[in-house]
Amino acid sequence: MISVAGRFLAELTKQVFSDLSASKYQMAEYRISIYGRKMSEWDQLASWIVNNELYSENVVWLIQLPRLYNIYKEMGIVTSFQNILDNIFLPLFEVTVDPDSHPHLHIFLKQVVGLDLVDDESKPERRPTKHMPTPAQWTNVFNPAFSYYVYYCYANLYTLNKLRESKGMTTIKFRPHSGEAGDIDHLAATFLTSHNIAHGINLRKSPVLQYLYYLAQIGLAMSPLSNNSLFLDYHRNPLPMFFLRGLNVSLSTDDPLQIHLTKEALVEEYSIAASVSILCSWLKDLMMSLCQGV
Repeated sequence: MISVAGRFLAELTKQVFSDLSASKYQMAEYRISIYGRKMSEWDQLASWIVNNELYSENVVWLIQLPRLYNIYKEMGIVTSFQNILDNIFLPLFEVTVDPDSHPHLHIFLKQVVGLDLVDDESKPERRPTKHMPTPAQWTNVFNPAFSYYVYYCYANLYTLNKLRESKGMTTIKFRPHSGEAGDIDHLAATFLTSHNIAHGINLRKSPVLQYLYYLAQIGLAMSPLSNNSLFLDYHRNPLPMFFLRGLNVSLSTDDPLQIHLTKEALVEEYSIAASVSILCSWLKDLMMSLCQGV
């Protein structure tokens, strides 16, 4: 069997890079996963990026962490939740202290702008309490609650960023999926920990949290087309209400290969929003100015 070491995907990625470069006005933030199953994942990913020269002035990378501890535990890949945290964060601390320890990762991290948490928020979960075990003691087969994941990812990333700042290195924002489904306390947890979040449609159920997000101007990257496919009818999406109330909202794509029908997924998102009057005349004016600038 011949190993192509990710060359096919790299060539496809370069083709998308060239399309973005040719369009001139489009930028992209691509997501790629680190699972926390083993420490070598970061080096494998970074080597793929560097060896295939996957660099574009139009693209930055967002690392998403799937919340799949329970699956890895059942498969015998990890023994505790601490294993997941170690596999994710120890290589990042090592490369920050000594860039020569992970040379490809040191280069790749210059293109990484954020860390995301992803999974189906609607899955039933145990609410976190002060009696919950520490990550090293979390050896049962149950997946930790959303807020548990959020806290320990935030705490490790905060310490990492302070270290990177002290050495003049780029930092990584915490930008999890939150409030697309599930308990409202997800949004309370991300309010306390996150730079911005993806979705946040459940803020419509909590005026108090809405007000807090407004005061702090925590960004909401909202994707009405994705929500329409999974959780909420397009015309019931709270984006227009959030916008009019002054929350820090933006339109974003989510799973464009599954949901969108054109190569310019973000323009498609804005065009559909304008055509169904989900926002206001401001958005239509914006679309007109974009078209005139092409």
